[in-house]
Amino acid sequence: MTRTRVKICGITRAEDGRIAAKYGADAIGLVFYEKSPRAVNIEQAQTIIQSLPAFVTVVGLFVNAEPDVINNILAKVPIDLLQFHGEESPEYCSGFNKPYMKALRMRPNIELETVIAKYQTAKGILLDSYVQGVKGGTGTVFDWQQIPSNLSKPIIVAGGLTATNVNAAIKVLNPYAVDVSGGVESAKGIKDSGKIAEFMQGISHYDKGQP
Repeated sequence: MTRTRVKICGITRAEDGRIAAKYGADAIGLVFYEKSPRAVNIEQAQTIIQSLPAFVTVVGLFVNAEPDVINNILAKVPIDLLQFHGEESPEYCSGFNKPYMKALRMRPNIELETVIAKYQTAKGILLDSYVQGVKGGTGTVFDWQQIPSNLSKPIIVAGGLTATNVNAAIKVLNPYAVDVSGGVESAKGIKDSGKIAEFMQGISHYDKGQP
């Protein structure tokens, strides 16, 4: 059985990080992008990470950030994996001596494998919905049929996932992991423990072969 891994992104409070870990999230995402309603500062990030148990990967999300900004955060915050959600080049992404994944927004007619092939050093590719002018956290679902099978990198699926549709996404795409933010919130940046539990339970049921 292949287990679908889960990242819960947009964590802004220590209690939400603990809840995510309690229900089995493999990773949490911290957003270092000031324009996001889920953005955190260095002090918030430190507090969240200090509250986490072992074996939870901390992902730092950046959007077209200046290298000095990222390096300053990395010097103060123990981030395990970088997530680049803008127009960052492969050379830029690999320049921080940290594993990374690259987010791609699913524009119409995107030549996905051609783009993925440029990011050979990425640990995975996150596929998110395309909404003009919005870099992520849109809450909208893209057309899963756009994704060809047998891509050359592990795929993380994001974009409008909830407890009601995540099983369908896994069934159609068989991704390495799924990434949820708004789908487990009561308000932007405020996670809902009941929604997290329902989301994780649904994935667990599917991974056990239940419909």
